[in-house]
Amino acid sequence: MASPFPERGLARQRRIWQQPFALALMGMALCGCSFDLGSLTPEKDKPQEAPKEAAPAESAVSAANVTEAQAHTAKAQSLAKSGETAAALDEFNRAVGLDPYNAQALYGRALIYQSKNQHDFAIADFSTANGLTPQKVEPLLGRATSYLALGKVKEAAADLDEASEADPHNAQVWTIRGQAYERLGDKAKAAASYTRAVSLRPRDDTARSGLARVGG
Repeated sequence: MASPFPERGLARQRRIWQQPFALALMGMALCGCSFDLGSLTPEKDKPQEAPKEAAPAESAVSAANVTEAQAHTAKAQSLAKSGETAAALDEFNRAVGLDPYNAQALYGRALIYQSKNQHDFAIADFSTANGLTPQKVEPLLGRATSYLALGKVKEAAADLDEASEADPHNAQVWTIRGQAYERLGDKAKAAASYTRAVSLRPRDDTARSGLARVGG
């Protein structure tokens, strides 16, 4: 996708976005799901593998399946923290297979897909997790990050608008929203977002430098 910025600004924009997901997903938590993204380093140019199919939506999910899925999810989170992403992905797949409504497993699996640059699969899982837990900001922020990686900046901005309404005190959301609108060339919205981020988190160097770029 062509950049909305003038050609002379391309080099600067590449520098801004060379930090894969470190900014967009610094603090991840969805119903207790959290692990260090530092262990999920991107694996570039790796072919995408289709995610395992979830149980049919019309199938009843038994209490035993829910309990077993939670156990697999907990194990997957532990493996992800240790950097064992392949094993973690297997566990998340098992969890989703047992309980396709397990938002934690879907969100965790999406983060792994995202870290492997498998953004289409990540977006699918973030979308499902968002539908299951619409009050949570994390799936929206995750999906926005993958949209940005794919150059779908308008879609990312829409997610970030929704996230900023859901949690207006989340500095992370405002910083990424500023970056999205900066990429769209809307300096007014970018400046407003960066300003809000800095007011919530004064030491946010990314937001401060973004604000300086857009003339805020």
